[in-house]
Amino acid sequence: MTQPDLATAPAEPDTLAAPNADVEPAAAQPDASPGFSLTPPATAMSMHVTKRNGGREPVDLNKIVRAVARCSQDLYAVDPMRVATRTISGLYDGATTSELDELSIRTAALLTAEEPEYGRLAARLLAGVIEKEVAAIDINAFSQSVQRGFDLGLINQRLMDFVQANARKLNDAIDNGLNARFDYFGMRTVYDRYLLRHPTARTVIETPQQFFLRIACALSEDVGDALALYRRMAQLDYIPSSPTLFNAGTTHEQLSSCFLLDSPEDSLEAIYRRYMDVAKLSKFSGGIGLSYSRVRSRGSLIRSTNGLSNGIVPWLKTLDASVAAVNQGGKRKGAACVYLEPWHADVEEFLELRDNTGEDARRTHNLNLANWIPDEFMRRVEADAMWSLFDPAVLARHGTQLTDLSGEAFDQAYRAAETAGLATRQLRARELYTRMIRTLAQTGNGWMNFKDKSNRACNQTLREGNVVHLSNLCTEILEVTSQDETAVCNLGSINLAHHVQDGSAGDLARFDFDKLAETVRLAVRQLDRVIDLNFYPIDTARHANLKWRPVGLGAMGLQDVFFKLRLPFDSEPARELSQRIAEEIYFHALSASCELAVEQTPHPSFADTRASVGELQFDAWNVTPSDPARWDELRARIREHGLRNSLLIAIAPTATIASIAGCYECIEPQVSNLFKRETLSGDFLVINKYLVEELKTLGLWTAELRDAVKMADGSIQGITAIPDTLRQVYRTAWELPMRSLIDMAADRGAFIDQSQSLNLFIESPNIGQLASMYMYAWKQGLKTTYYLRSRPATRIAKSTVSAPAPASAPTPDADAIACSLENPESCESCQ
Repeated sequence: MTQPDLATAPAEPDTLAAPNADVEPAAAQPDASPGFSLTPPATAMSMHVTKRNGGREPVDLNKIVRAVARCSQDLYAVDPMRVATRTISGLYDGATTSELDELSIRTAALLTAEEPEYGRLAARLLAGVIEKEVAAIDINAFSQSVQRGFDLGLINQRLMDFVQANARKLNDAIDNGLNARFDYFGMRTVYDRYLLRHPTARTVIETPQQFFLRIACALSEDVGDALALYRRMAQLDYIPSSPTLFNAGTTHEQLSSCFLLDSPEDSLEAIYRRYMDVAKLSKFSGGIGLSYSRVRSRGSLIRSTNGLSNGIVPWLKTLDASVAAVNQGGKRKGAACVYLEPWHADVEEFLELRDNTGEDARRTHNLNLANWIPDEFMRRVEADAMWSLFDPAVLARHGTQLTDLSGEAFDQAYRAAETAGLATRQLRARELYTRMIRTLAQTGNGWMNFKDKSNRACNQTLREGNVVHLSNLCTEILEVTSQDETAVCNLGSINLAHHVQDGSAGDLARFDFDKLAETVRLAVRQLDRVIDLNFYPIDTARHANLKWRPVGLGAMGLQDVFFKLRLPFDSEPARELSQRIAEEIYFHALSASCELAVEQTPHPSFADTRASVGELQFDAWNVTPSDPARWDELRARIREHGLRNSLLIAIAPTATIASIAGCYECIEPQVSNLFKRETLSGDFLVINKYLVEELKTLGLWTAELRDAVKMADGSIQGITAIPDTLRQVYRTAWELPMRSLIDMAADRGAFIDQSQSLNLFIESPNIGQLASMYMYAWKQGLKTTYYLRSRPATRIAKSTVSAPAPASAPTPDADAIACSLENPESCESCQ
């Protein structure tokens, strides 16, 4: 049912009187059928509003009040009159009903810093606007929305046929009541970025619930599966990744999130072919990971011309411009991350690519940078030994290819190359490590990722020749690549916040592992389906994805879980729960994939995987899972029937879909109890809803305390009026020891067969802290890390959002590096 325009709604009987609108009233909560009556100011008597159809009508202030009050039902902390009167204060003669709608939405959203429930009101008001926008083009049912999209060339024939064949069931399945689960920023994100729009008018042609059902139908083989998936998404229990949400059911169904390309071969033709590959993938919303370790270094001889190479930097500068140019049709910026191994002779110039000073021709402002680090390098850093740099072209002429080796094979080949005198030059390993740390401190870039553990623990690397050469843009994907195979992964994330069962009748809240199992199994089937439906921009991506059939099921809202259960993020119970959640997700994902293998077939390369010989992820970590008997039974089933998917678990960043779901990102702690949300309609302050509810219960949520939280930039540690137990629960990332984040990542890593996007947080970067922190991460067995986030010395430029350029950070000091590595327990960031 669409909502009437503000100020022009049909008359309805007044059931509740309210004070005059020229004075902001005290709180008043409407009953189930609200109706308010205002005596309008004299200036409003002659005003008119312009309706969506162009007609003009006299202003009726009571209609504004009732429209806001209608959306406020069951929001007991909301004062609808406060929003209505502020909306009325913005009236002018000739104002459009659309302007009044937007004003009421913004007014409610601005009040979320004071009372989180106003975010629910703003979401409901926006949902009403969307329904009116869709109804204005005579779309009143889901099947009509799909038909309109098809007529406009937006929807593909397969989805159209599916919806036509099942129109009645699908139309009846739409539940607009589920819009109540959105907060404002989730609803605004869906409206601004995801709903299908008319190609020229740019008005939306579907509501949020029609959007979710379209995605579900596009990803399902029958109505039952579609409706089950729709309910999970509409309830915000599970959300597929952005490319899937952007493109499912459209004429170009590029549904995958991540693409990993092996380094181009060391030739002009290979480099330019790789440019084209990156451009085609980026065009359809793919995030790119690209290695460059095979390309010769600066000063290397070019035999065909007898000239000397300029190295990898000019090639990366060209790639940088291409990534900026192919911006995914304006939906989001092109994004790529380049990986380099630290033995490459151009590594120091590579680490300067994101610097803010120096020659601009040797800077790349759009590329992200990552180090692909073998264990041999970290051992030499720890021992303060020398490190050798090599030109890949020289190594190739002597029959050595370090890029394709890992573990002991890499160590032997690297040392043999040193003994043979093939090094371009040598330097202290700590000197290069220092340069890496400085890049992290200054830019947040130059991510530290560990080659040997990534290969040793990858299910795809059983056979010689199958090598993980890099991770992806966000460091959570680890798959083999080659010149013939571009690794692909499609993602989706479980909203863990919706898997906590609230306490009742005096019982405490608890995590619902049964519901988690159901969600995991449904998600795995959906993600596997994407592999077959997906549009592949390049052939090497199709070949690899159908061969290995990897998926990346992740999670978000872990911080919400800890808030709901009142667990400090770094407490032992939180750590145990985090590990158990990871184990349960991995177990049920493997179980679902094994069931799919029985129903269909195992993926074609199952015999080349570690699972085929009974090795599972935790075996690579020397971890014994809980209830080993059930794992032994599953292991036996997998060896007998195979798996449909070679890889299953990857915890990705979830900035946008977490906003839709209304939860905290992936596995991260909160950054602040008070933060700014940026939308196309403005910037709004939002306060931690869990903290507000706790303080209300204690009678502490006052204007004075609210101001104290603002003055402290979202920290409550200095507010002694708040009990210490709450201050422990509501610490921010800047107030938590990074050792706890690394330990939790290692605990859950034993059940993540790909990897996890792990941001680390340091308020004011200290070189000794950082050196110790990343050494500790390596020793704990982490495969990858992501951004170093710091303040105020740096502001991180995320790959998925725009941010100001980072400021400079302290220059590293070799003595600080030495001290931190020799006395790692002194590093406060890891304690």
